[in-house]
Amino acid sequence: MHRVHPGIGSVVPGMEHPAQPDTSKKYDRQLRIWGAHGQSALESTRICLLHCSPTGSETLKNLVLGGIAAFTIVDHGVVEAADLGNNFFLESSHLGRSRAQHVTELLKELNESVTGSYVQESPQELIQNQPSFFSNFDLVIATQLEEALSIKLDKVCRGYGVKLLLARSYGLVGYLRASLSEHKVIESKPDNTVDDLRFHQPWKELQDFADTIDLSSADDILHKHIPYAILLIKAAHEWQKSHSGNLPSSSAQRSEFKSIIKSWQRQIEGIPIEEENFSEALSNASKVWAPPCMSSEVKAIVEDEAASVSRESDNYWVLAAALKRYLDNEGNGQLPIEGSLPDMTATTALYLDLQRIYREQADRDIAAVAKHVQNVLSSISRDPGSISASEIRMFCKHVRCLRVVRYRTLEEEFTGASCKSDALRQALTAEDSVTNASLYILLRAVDQFYSKHHRYPGLYDQEVDGDVPALKHIATSIVQDSSSGPASISDDLVGEMCRFGAGELHCVAAVMGGMASQEAIKLITKQFVPTSGTVIYNAMNSTMSVFRF
Repeated sequence: MHRVHPGIGSVVPGMEHPAQPDTSKKYDRQLRIWGAHGQSALESTRICLLHCSPTGSETLKNLVLGGIAAFTIVDHGVVEAADLGNNFFLESSHLGRSRAQHVTELLKELNESVTGSYVQESPQELIQNQPSFFSNFDLVIATQLEEALSIKLDKVCRGYGVKLLLARSYGLVGYLRASLSEHKVIESKPDNTVDDLRFHQPWKELQDFADTIDLSSADDILHKHIPYAILLIKAAHEWQKSHSGNLPSSSAQRSEFKSIIKSWQRQIEGIPIEEENFSEALSNASKVWAPPCMSSEVKAIVEDEAASVSRESDNYWVLAAALKRYLDNEGNGQLPIEGSLPDMTATTALYLDLQRIYREQADRDIAAVAKHVQNVLSSISRDPGSISASEIRMFCKHVRCLRVVRYRTLEEEFTGASCKSDALRQALTAEDSVTNASLYILLRAVDQFYSKHHRYPGLYDQEVDGDVPALKHIATSIVQDSSSGPASISDDLVGEMCRFGAGELHCVAAVMGGMASQEAIKLITKQFVPTSGTVIYNAMNSTMSVFRF
């Protein structure tokens, strides 16, 4: 039976985290990124770290600073001289003592709100003999774990519905891979978004509001402050009246459409007065004939088999099923409107009136979706009120950016028969990916070498030259077993992997720790889109590749 060492102020896994004081000031900067609800998710997360070597320590450091609830380190090692050169959380006074204990103690000093404990036991022992241990956590971060154990841990974590993140540093090479059945994202926060303002198809209240504004009778001050949204709605309405309801489709028609807007500008002696709102209307005219459409990702979600819900379905899929009903009925194929307005030149009164009209329509769309949610829940014998209004509102607000990421199991990726051989073959032959794809193969090869020889290649200087052909043979066999053709692994790369001797360099560990903690935060907060494949970081060339094999 494993023994958990809580330490001062710590809780063992499964115990409720004590209430903490208001942390809005403490976490001010990150609250601006993922909001109070994202921070709340972090502050309720329990993490298990396997191995507190440099990669694991750097990863956990970032998450402790971010304000997770609690962590438990599993590591049976004692501090050795080699640890002092690459792990900032270990000191010479710790030599010969528990590595997990001292890393835990120093990590806890970084954030008094986070509790920490450690288990002085081999991760292999827990994975093989006490798999239920991992059910106590929300996320398991496994570092420096060889392939065979990774596959077993993946099965354990999936069985308990626990997220798994694998991170590794091997010399000048880094590896990162998340594994869980399905990750659903509402707030994907893409770099670029297109405003859904419905200039091409305004609802009645919006069109009526635009009709109340008479450009010809407006004084010069008002004329310069009519929102470009109103100008485009009026121009689209005028165009459609004379073109059988159609929008501009050719380059000539689009120029003609812009001419309508230009004709409304005030002039002095035949020269148009420069009016910023009209310039904004001309620069945004494309939003009339090219409105945002439903992305392929959102289409795939509403058409996914999981959207045919049952009583056991996740709330996300119930919302997706309700969205599909909305699209087929009130939405008429259009997604719920988001309800916000971009900045535009306008009087305060006009802007606020326009903003109110958009928000009221967004509220009507949300109410319609909420009604479908209740009907869907009733149809699967669940409480119609079990999904909160705030959750429905959040879903509708970000409906254009919904994402679902599914991960293949490690066993599927590593087994020759189920490996995506075409993708591997392409990566091993393409000039821009061959080096990093070869490093991916070699990372697997060093694990198989370890399984056979109970040591990593090049661990001792006198064995480097002799290990090179053996590692090359294993790597070649992996490529052949995956039916990836005759692709060859560079002898120089094989030699480098042997010269690494499985060493962890702090500079590489710090990079991998930063990337791993970022991916962990994405999984925890369900914001942004996590990487859906295997990340290989090549510090020799300062390059990175994402593979989906």
